[in-house]
Amino acid sequence: MAARTDTFDLGGLALSPGQGRRLELSVIVDAFSFGGQEYSVTEREVPVTLDVSRMTGGGYSLRLRFRAHLDGPCMRCLTAAHPSFAVDAREVDQPGGGDEMSSPYVGGLGEELDLRAWARDALALALPAQILCKDDCAGLCPQCGKDLNVEPHEHEKAPDPRWAALRDLKLG
Repeated sequence: MAARTDTFDLGGLALSPGQGRRLELSVIVDAFSFGGQEYSVTEREVPVTLDVSRMTGGGYSLRLRFRAHLDGPCMRCLTAAHPSFAVDAREVDQPGGGDEMSSPYVGGLGEELDLRAWARDALALALPAQILCKDDCAGLCPQCGKDLNVEPHEHEKAPDPRWAALRDLKLG
């Protein structure tokens, strides 16, 4: 198992400009709220690949990759959903580069990476608009609330009120 870390000391790598390292680590990814629902990562400690490159002029180019499996409710039918998502996130932190070149995850004189916060935020950004139990989830019936995946059905449509006067006519 890779070494678990929540924060990582980039300065400890002692990289010269142009040098890089690939590290196999693991990090805890905290549960979060998405669309008003609570979701947790199945394996709280997730193996990650961290690529660190020292840039000329100081600073770092960072890449974080991992796969996470979520547990939580389907946003259509409310049954348990267990989707898996691949995450590939990049950050740049260059001193004096302004907001565009400054990573919110690198602090402590530009040498300490908050890997735990970055992994959680990167996963949240990798999520689709809706987390579903399956791609073709039919959801809940808007009239009776039954799960349409388990019991597909249709309700009789209410008659058009514009024709109500014709129903009241007595013929013959």
